Amino acid sequence: MSLSKHIVDIDEATFESEVILRSHEVPVVVDFWAPWCGPCKTLSPILERQAIEAGGTFVLAKVNVDDNPALSIRFGVQGIPAVKAFRYGEIAAEFVGAQPESMVQRFIEKLAPSETEQAIEEALSMLGTHHYQEAEDAFRDVLDKDEANADAALGLVESLLMSGQGREALEILEHFPAGTAWAKAERYKPLAELLVEAGQQEAGSDQDPMEASLHQSARLIERGNLEAAMDGLLGILREDKNYRGGWVKRIMLALFELLGDQDPSTRKYREEMASVLF
Repeated sequence: MSLSKHIVDIDEATFESEVILRSHEVPVVVDFWAPWCGPCKTLSPILERQAIEAGGTFVLAKVNVDDNPALSIRFGVQGIPAVKAFRYGEIAAEFVGAQPESMVQRFIEKLAPSETEQAIEEALSMLGTHHYQEAEDAFRDVLDKDEANADAALGLVESLLMSGQGREALEILEHFPAGTAWAKAERYKPLAELLVEAGQQEAGSDQDPMEASLHQSARLIERGNLEAAMDGLLGILREDKNYRGGWVKRIMLALFELLGDQDPSTRKYREEMASVLF
């Protein structure tokens, strides 16, 4: 029986959900151990005590290497006890061998998110609950202090797109800093470009019906009516799968990215788009 809800026994079947996915919410410290390992018997109680005292600021995940050899191979465990701390799905820090409690405590303290990371998490939470103006303000506050912060820049782009502010979003995207967030930022460009283009056209001025439908979809996005906008974009794809060189398809993909894979609208319209295209 677990000593605490913050201490979990992990196997190959649960590693993905309990460590990789969970580490996006809270740091997860993985203790690779075995019953026969003497140093493990020294280190494990220290880790468990730290987890209980921390009260949920991190999760301790225990992996018996005898029962889960594939995990040992996957993460290059060559000696035990081996401790690997995960944040955002990646190994953030690690050590091997029994260590004094003072060292273990310092190791865990370093996993705590910085003030900037906490601010970004709070802004992302606002974004996820559709408080776009509050999220925008929060991301701007981070960028005022750290103008090169790519995560905050990406969050600001998402906030702006969700509220139909394509011009500023595009300006940020065109000067987006290099790094892991760059590829995701690039996928938002077609949507930002559509919002800018539609903003330059007066409603009712389009002579071509498909152009009119495209720009009407942009106006629906600006009003927050994303499903109606995607209905309009799908209508264009039904007429011409490669309209404007595949731009409409890329706009749809940007909307899916913006909403997230778990959003019901993403699942619904991704299936509908697949049926249209394939």
